[in-house]
Order: sequence, then structure tokens, then C-alpha cells
Amino acid sequence: MRMRPTLSWTPAEDLPPGSTDLAPVADALSTGGVLVLSGAGISTESGIPDYRGADGSLSRHTPMTYQDFTAGAPARRRYWARSHLGWRTFGRARPNAGHRAVAAFARHGLLSGVITQNVDGLHQAAGSEGVVELHGSLDRVVCLSCGTFSPRRELARRLEEANAGFAPVAAGINPDGDADLTDEQVGDFRVVPCTVCGGILKPDVVFFGEAVPPKRVEHCRELVRGAASLLVLGSSLTVMSGLRFVRQAAQAGKPVLIVNLDPTRGDRHAVTRVALPLGTALSAVAGQLGIPGQ
Repeated sequence: MRMRPTLSWTPAEDLPPGSTDLAPVADALSTGGVLVLSGAGISTESGIPDYRGADGSLSRHTPMTYQDFTAGAPARRRYWARSHLGWRTFGRARPNAGHRAVAAFARHGLLSGVITQNVDGLHQAAGSEGVVELHGSLDRVVCLSCGTFSPRRELARRLEEANAGFAPVAAGINPDGDADLTDEQVGDFRVVPCTVCGGILKPDVVFFGEAVPPKRVEHCRELVRGAASLLVLGSSLTVMSGLRFVRQAAQAGKPVLIVNLDPTRGDRHAVTRVALPLGTALSAVAGQLGIPGQ
């Protein structure tokens, strides 16, 4: 029986309530060396929903798993039809105040690095440099046979040509760029192969049920080792890919601070969880630190 990846988390213990006091976050940033770990919650103000919040996409949508994607052509047809439609909206998203604040913190020398669980590229669009994309990026496509990488815009053009007139109305868009479509709307959508070897194309993202590349994980662990503190922004930390860095920081005695509206799986490791919208919170912190333009 195939095991499904962890999609939800229920606290097994009473967690302290969230705070509205931003002083610990401002204090940590003022001393520098802060490593940011961001999740889907930082992009909701850009129009991209998160997975698990009050209006999270998991309430209506089960993300594609690596096992399903590689199991057969029907699953890949459904994925690429939905992703192709979602890309049109996803690609128009713009950075919000939260992304701009993170970039400003970096410009002022307060950060040691940025790790994001998001695949939307909005940190980079806001001006952040050297961002580690833990789960990859929707901007790239990889062939599962020959390993060739290619730009997503090139694949989008090919899919447009192969599916002229494909324009169903989606019920919603998801954090992975996947649009909500029925099987009838997917219809006989045509998937195109790799132009180099004819193999199967996959977005260069880590699907649910797929492992983050070990070298990328080790790079992130090195960033945690070199950081003075860890600031988690907009992540429930439900999946181990992000939670392991919170645990590593806490075990090393480094302060963990979380800004997330809802409780997270990492709260018991944190010195504080600020329960405020990220754009509001980070803009306020920037103001307290005398960083303009937020």
C-alpha cells in the first residue's frame, strides 16, 4: 500500500498562544546574523493561497505526489493541464510588503541567508539574492530521462501550440501553481515531451512524497550552523523539509522566532510566535529598525 505524504498536523499538546509583540523579532534582526525560512504564508498577500490556513488549498485540493506523477500518463495529463492554466495566473503574481521587507533586511546586512519553501520566485523578484529554493522553482522544467533543464516559458509556449483554445475557468489556484480543474475540463489535454530525448518533463520542484536533494539539505544545514538565529515566516512547519532546520537551530541553542497567524509544528522550539499578518508585521519591524520604503 502506497503511503501518502503528511499533509496536515494536529497539535498533540497545548501550545502557547501567539503574541502580537514584535520586539523579539526586531531585537534579533538588530543584532544581525538572522537566517530566514519562509513558507507559503508570506505569499498569500500576493494572491497565492497557502496550503493550511483558514482558506488553505488543502481543504479542496490534494497536491500532486511524485509517485502519482511518475505512475502514468493520465496523472501527468491532469497535472500539466492544471499547471499550464495556473501558470498564467501564478506568473503574474508580484512581491508584497513581506517579500520587500526581507529584501530590505538583507540589504542592510541583518540576514545571513534566506531559505524558502516556496516555488514562486517572489523573494528574488523583490530583490533578495542568494535565496535557497528548498523545493525548487516553477520557473524551470527538468527531463526525468536525460536531466536537461529548460525555462518554463519555453514549455508554456509549446503547450499553448499543442492545446490551442484551451481556456477553462478554474475554481481556484494553489501554492504549487496548480489550478483546480475537473476531469471534464482537463479533457484530452496534450502533454509535450522533452525536445532533447523525448522523455517525461517535470517542473523543477519537489513534489509531495519526493525527497529534497541531499546537497541542498546539507547547504541549508550549513546556513543554520552559521546563523545567530532562525526567523520562520509564514510556514506551518507541517512537513519535515522545513521543521528539521527549526529543530537543528533549537538543539544548537539558537533562538527560533516564528511569524505565522496559526500555531505551527515548531512552536515548542520557538522563543516566540507572532500571530500577525506577515506584511503588516515585517513592515512594522522595518519601521522600528529605521529601514524605510516598506
